[in-house]
Amino acid sequence: MLDVCQKLMSGVGASLEIFFLTLLFALPLGMLIAFGRMSKFKPLSLLVKLYISVVRGTPLMLQLLVVFFGPFYLFGVRTTPEYRFYAVVIGFSLNYAAYFAEIYRAGIQAVPKGQHEACEILGYSKSQKFFKVVFPQMMKNILPAITNEVITLVKDTSLAFAIAYTEMFTVAKQVAASQSTIMPLFVAGFFYYVFNFLVAFVMEFIEKKMNYFK
Repeated sequence: MLDVCQKLMSGVGASLEIFFLTLLFALPLGMLIAFGRMSKFKPLSLLVKLYISVVRGTPLMLQLLVVFFGPFYLFGVRTTPEYRFYAVVIGFSLNYAAYFAEIYRAGIQAVPKGQHEACEILGYSKSQKFFKVVFPQMMKNILPAITNEVITLVKDTSLAFAIAYTEMFTVAKQVAASQSTIMPLFVAGFFYYVFNFLVAFVMEFIEKKMNYFK
C-alpha cells in the first residue's frame, strides 16, 4: 500500500497544478464572459452565448483534443512537448469559465432591482455599484453553485489523460496495469475524496462567514 501511495504522489502534483491554475484563470475569465453575455451590444452577446452553448454542449475531453491538436491541423503549427500541459490548462480554463459565467450571471441578476435604483439615487458609478453592492451579494448567492463546480473540477482533472498528460489517475492506471491489481485505483479514489472533502470544508467555512443574515 505504501509503495502504491508513493508512486501515486508523482501524479498528485500534476493534478493540483491543473486544479489551481484552472481556478486562477477560469474564475476571472468567467466574469468577463458573464459581462459579455449580459452586454446590450447584441453581436457580442450572441457571440458569447454561442460560445457558452458550444462549451456546455460538448464533452470536455473533446475540447482538450481540439485545443491540443487544433494548432497543427488548423494552422500547420508544430507544438512543443511543453504545450501538452498548456493545452490542458487552456482547455480546462475555457470550459470552466463558461460554467462560471452562467453562475455569475444568475447571481448578478438575482440582486433586487431596488438595490440598483438605490445606487443611482446615491450617485454611485457603475464600478462602485458593482463592487460595493452587487458583487458581495452575488458572491453570497452563488457560493453553493461555485462549490459544486470546484468539486467537479477536482474529479475532471483525470480527463487530462485524453491528451496523454500524466496526472494522478493516469499514474494509478499505469500502476494497476503493471501490478495486475485495482488497489491503486481505489487509493486514487480515496485521494480524490479527501481533496474534495477539504474543498467542501473550506467552501462551507467561507459560506458561513458570508451568511450575515444569521
